[in-house]
Amino acid sequence: MLPMPDINLKKRTFEFAVAIAKLAVDLPYNLINRAYLNQIIRSSSSVGANYRAAQQAKSSNDFINKLKIVEEENDETVYFLELLLVFNPDHSNNIISLINEGTELLKIIVASINTTKERLNNQKK
Repeated sequence: MLPMPDINLKKRTFEFAVAIAKLAVDLPYNLINRAYLNQIIRSSSSVGANYRAAQQAKSSNDFINKLKIVEEENDETVYFLELLLVFNPDHSNNIISLINEGTELLKIIVASINTTKERLNNQKK
């Protein structure tokens, strides 16, 4: 059986992508920020989009596979936030807040993957 959709997580992943887009608007335009922001906007919006796709999974294995994509995109987003922090210390409060939210979302996703895997293993026994 697949987990029930988590409305709160759906909302959080959406708000995470919006907050990163707002950060992109606020940061100074330069070569480094442009490159990192282009990537982080894609990866952060992919977190929510792929989480939604996971909620429509056809099986537990499909759910796990889709959540693994969410995990990868989320981890990538945190990585680029860490890079942006180095080059934008004047925006550290906002960037650190986003890193914290991204890290928390990542922990939730990994826990969901692990729980679903355990459930599948228990069903096989």
